[in-house]
Amino acid sequence: MIRDLDPGSVTLVGGGPGDPGLITVQGLHAIRQADVLVYDRLAPLECLAEARPGAQLIDVGKIPRGRQTPQERINEILVSEALLGHRVVRLKGGDSFVFGRGGEEWQACAAAGVPVHVVPGVTSAVAVPELAGIPVTHRSLTQGFTVVSGHVPPGDPRGTVDWAALARTRTTLVILMGVTYLPQIVEALRAAGLDGETGAAVVASAVGPTGCTTSSRVLRGTLADISRLAAGEHIEPPAVVVIGAVVDLHLDEPHPADPRPVEIVAGV
Repeated sequence: MIRDLDPGSVTLVGGGPGDPGLITVQGLHAIRQADVLVYDRLAPLECLAEARPGAQLIDVGKIPRGRQTPQERINEILVSEALLGHRVVRLKGGDSFVFGRGGEEWQACAAAGVPVHVVPGVTSAVAVPELAGIPVTHRSLTQGFTVVSGHVPPGDPRGTVDWAALARTRTTLVILMGVTYLPQIVEALRAAGLDGETGAAVVASAVGPTGCTTSSRVLRGTLADISRLAAGEHIEPPAVVVIGAVVDLHLDEPHPADPRPVEIVAGV
């Protein structure tokens, strides 16, 4: 059931990983109802054209090594606009609760007595590799995948990730926000015993700010050389890093464990 927005409320809308075709039906409905749209550079910006006439658009983007909107300021905008009786939509890329600050925004609204709702989005952790032809799981190759943030490097006191443990999981590793510290991440994984010949890939957009567009480019290599390849191609964040046996899987070729051809149906 499509849910209408309440006046004086905030709705956190996961916009999908960049491609406007990947936003949910409920998310698009929320955009069309909003009095105020608060968005950042990772949101599917083409969807802003769906805003109703007179809607206020507020850019709260955070550009690496550039203009920054503090999270506290974003929280203030959401709360203050809702308290004025507006239907506020916070439009983000990916999913609000997957390495987004949606949890903090929810808490700020709740503390101010503002009703807050969530419209889940399509997370970049799965969608970006998938659209690049890399499944994060595959029968006989891996039974799971692990998603972590690489926004702080291994050994940083702010970090909570046990990189050595990840090297032993035998799952596909999906690293978001890991481009800047990719050399340190690779070093930590190899030092913990992960084979340098393990497949590795970086998926980034050739144009625009997101990793999921029709112009996405994919760099495939090994754990040992992926940092050099990414640096040589001047890959900048955001991008998605995938490490594991699935990177070496080519879906247009039968896999030894499954000799039947794989039929690929485009979703977007």
